[in-house]
Amino acid sequence: MKKLLWGKAVRTHRRGAGFAGLALALAVPMTTVLAVTPAAATPPGLACDTGKHAVDDYTGYALCRNNGSTTQTFWVHLVCGWSPDVDGEHVTLNPGQSGQSTAHCAGLGTGIGEIHVRP
Repeated sequence: MKKLLWGKAVRTHRRGAGFAGLALALAVPMTTVLAVTPAAATPPGLACDTGKHAVDDYTGYALCRNNGSTTQTFWVHLVCGWSPDVDGEHVTLNPGQSGQSTAHCAGLGTGIGEIHVRP
């Protein structure tokens, strides 16, 4: 009888440890989600629209207009999830000009997570 009770206690302990491990595993991704940094602000003097390409979720763009009084250079920066982050071409705009920078995340990743405009 003692042996039977000991086996039940071990199974109960293992089950409790399994639930604790599951709770810990579920808590880690939530912490990661909460730690995501907000998108960076658009550089001063530029008015920009950012987004994903209409038919390709791995291609992102920044379409900017220079509303300042000096020449500005910018580029799009894509946070690509599982793939390395990528930068688009550098675009230089005189006052009053508009231009676009595009970049493409690798197809093996999870796609675009964030789009930033870098000065």
